[in-house]
Amino acid sequence: MSTPQPSAGDRRSLGGPVDPSVDLNLAPPPAATADDEQVELVEADERPPGRAPRDIPDPPPVVRHGPARVLAVCNQKGGVGKTTSTINLGAALAEYGRRVLLVDFDPQGALSVGLGVQPHQLEQTIYNLIMERSVAVEDVLLRTSVKDMDLLPSNIDLSAAEIQLVAEVGREHTLVRTLRPLVSDYDYILVDCQPSLGLLTVNALAAADGVIIPLECEFFSLRGLALLIDTIEKVKERLNPKLDITGILATMYDPRTLHSREVMARVVEAFGDIVFDTVINRTVRFPETTVAGEPITRWAPRSAGASAYRQLAREVIAR
Repeated sequence: MSTPQPSAGDRRSLGGPVDPSVDLNLAPPPAATADDEQVELVEADERPPGRAPRDIPDPPPVVRHGPARVLAVCNQKGGVGKTTSTINLGAALAEYGRRVLLVDFDPQGALSVGLGVQPHQLEQTIYNLIMERSVAVEDVLLRTSVKDMDLLPSNIDLSAAEIQLVAEVGREHTLVRTLRPLVSDYDYILVDCQPSLGLLTVNALAAADGVIIPLECEFFSLRGLALLIDTIEKVKERLNPKLDITGILATMYDPRTLHSREVMARVVEAFGDIVFDTVINRTVRFPETTVAGEPITRWAPRSAGASAYRQLAREVIAR
């Protein structure tokens, strides 16, 4: 099965207060079967503990596009589902008629890889856009295989920006200046942050209207949450007064384990309504979509994972 992939030549014409105490050359796997989807749906029906689900209305139709709401998908801990959530939330928002821009702001380029782009083959990336005045957005922007969802890709070159920006005036607002011409063209701009609290992440927070925090349902992730919230509060106080936490997204939830259920209950107890009702369960479908270079809403559209991200998109639009 051949999967359509965007290329470098395919250009665009191309919450409230919180309590801190508390190798890709593999062939794509086979698409979801009815039996697989049924197993996932049975598991997804097990509601996590903490509170009853709220009524989330269907999104209203889009009358006109823009200005975009900028959301940073951020957690200094790696492997919690930031990139997976950015790709699939973006695709789900696009299904609801929203125009979406994904910004890969991680030198590892995982977001680009997850959309079928080979970062090492790119001549120009978000690094060139933020560091070189002669580079235009049109030189970097790529269309994805999802209608109305575009990408600003990244590769290892971006790691040099963290060092080079130190000597720049207004270094924390470099991404703000880069995204400003794009805000009127999109409804949502999702920034996939690197797993650290360095200058690149501060740039993403300074440019954002809100933060989505993917939180793996295990206690080490919970312990690091206070540090992240402290960083968000400092950025809000000193750089970006409009910044808020849009929501905390529980990921890698396994309803069969007491550990996952305990962590979920603790998160809801500590953070209340800031926690999204949507919970992302563990499933083999997510690693498969990375190999396929597709979001789960296209690769396995009837799976529980796809349904969960559609529900998350409704919550994000409602907030």
